[in-house]
Amino acid sequence: MRIAIVVCAYTLLRWGDIVAGIAEAQRQLEESGRPGEVVLVVDHSPEVYEKARAQLVHPSLTILENTRTRGLSGARNTGVTSVSADVYVFLDDDALPMPGWLDGLLAPFDDPAVIITGGAATPRWPDGGRPTMLPAADGARGELDWVIGCTYTGQPTTLGPVRNVMGCSMALRASVFETAGLFGEDLGRVGTIPYGCEETELCIRAASPETRILFEPASLVHHRVTPQRTTWSYLWRRCYAEGISKAAVAQRTAQRQALSTETSYTLKVLPRGLARELASIPTSPMRGLQGAWAIVTGLVVTLVGYVVGRIAIRGNHDAKGDIA
Repeated sequence: MRIAIVVCAYTLLRWGDIVAGIAEAQRQLEESGRPGEVVLVVDHSPEVYEKARAQLVHPSLTILENTRTRGLSGARNTGVTSVSADVYVFLDDDALPMPGWLDGLLAPFDDPAVIITGGAATPRWPDGGRPTMLPAADGARGELDWVIGCTYTGQPTTLGPVRNVMGCSMALRASVFETAGLFGEDLGRVGTIPYGCEETELCIRAASPETRILFEPASLVHHRVTPQRTTWSYLWRRCYAEGISKAAVAQRTAQRQALSTETSYTLKVLPRGLARELASIPTSPMRGLQGAWAIVTGLVVTLVGYVVGRIAIRGNHDAKGDIA
């Protein structure tokens, strides 16, 4: 298999992470003995592009400018359409691969039925560690860690099938793009605007009874969490954006598929987390109250975003109908 590891970047604020992530991805690719290259796609940022061209010179590194719609989806699509590979691996520009990351993502492709794999992500916290607005059992994943792009409670703890993978660390066969199309460029993050779900929508489009999408927690990256993402305002903004994004996915795909994982998460995972936080109030009042408040308000704000998104989509359809 020829491999293309695609890293998308848009800001010099992540320069140190970009350099470290690319270096480790190159090292693992070379160590694996597989043919391929690392591809840095710069998303409409001349400063990042110029610095990368000047400082990141390596035979196995290709540097491109996003020639498509501004945003993560457009940058990923630029990588896919510009470089030939059998498997495309996507790594966030603020994620650092751990040893075994690449092999873990690629090993399941020995099964021809596997079309997509995803890895786990653990947070690299800023000073102060895990904030109370992202509650978790001691030493465990948190129910709301998806807010910061990390593996969360409810995801598999061993290799297993999933509806969709997380975008910060995933691998897709080239055949996925040939049969299901590219990432939706009207979905996903644009700069610091925290929309998402472009990989969810593509996974749903690509799936069939004959194919498999797998989550491999042994393939691990450390995902940087900035201080700005440990605030209540970011939690609620991200949850609201997730609701909007899920409404868009539900409109494009079968609603049952679009919300199957979220329904189980809401009915099983969140109640257990809420019960844990409430039970901790007698011994840790502040932590327990804030953890419970985060779970409840995060769910409510996500639901509000979803409803607003559905109303907006319906309004757009009605308006188009009137024009027609």
